Amino acid sequence: MHVVQAGPRLAPPLLLLHGSGAAGGLWGPVARALARRHRVVQVDLPGCGQSPPAPSYEVPAQAGKVAAMLDDLGLGPVAAVGHSSGGYVATALAEQRPDLVRSIALISTGPSLDALLPQPLFLRALLAPPFGPLLWSRRSDAMIRKGLNATAVRPVDLTDEMVAEVKAISYRAFRTILRRNTEYIAERCVPERLAALGVPLLVIFGAADPRWEPTSAHRYEAVATARTEMLDGVGHLPLLEAPEAVSELLLDFTAEDR
Repeated sequence: MHVVQAGPRLAPPLLLLHGSGAAGGLWGPVARALARRHRVVQVDLPGCGQSPPAPSYEVPAQAGKVAAMLDDLGLGPVAAVGHSSGGYVATALAEQRPDLVRSIALISTGPSLDALLPQPLFLRALLAPPFGPLLWSRRSDAMIRKGLNATAVRPVDLTDEMVAEVKAISYRAFRTILRRNTEYIAERCVPERLAALGVPLLVIFGAADPRWEPTSAHRYEAVATARTEMLDGVGHLPLLEAPEAVSELLLDFTAEDR
């Protein structure tokens, strides 16, 4: 996997996992703020950004690749932070290798399938046959920006590098990743999985998230170790819509879990 590191090498390690249809660069200013106190590790998950396709996109398989990467770097335990479906990979990593995960922070991570909201027509057309494959192959930078902004409430600043990372993802890989994410949370909801792990948990949700029902964030309160933070006027991309608030919450959380 493509890996980018920042921050002092001896600082507490913090792992950043992006969601579907994105790549590690989407963390942008959040990663820079976190690197003041952490050794930050950003990855492009298989088939995303600069990481090559993988034989399997099942969530446990992705978590296994992340675990192997952490072993290679000699890192762990880490604070694992996942945005959207990246939270599923963080959860699966803790399930497989509890020795590698000190704490988990989930940002805009839907707890279960029944919390998924109807998606905008533009995104549905882009993702589903018969028009999806054709539109995907002809995506312009403007279309990618429109698609990402459709999940936000506040205008977000997308760099050319972020757009290029998204553009590198193939239609087949993205559709497969979405199916495997669905299978993972259909098998067992995320709060139930986390309740069995007992690791410190921070949940950050935009109070106006258009992808997941915002009130579903409170389902994580069934986890004894959970702390839930709602960001007013923020959609599905808090790391771009409110990077300062997200950075502050993460730094406070990781300071407590040491």
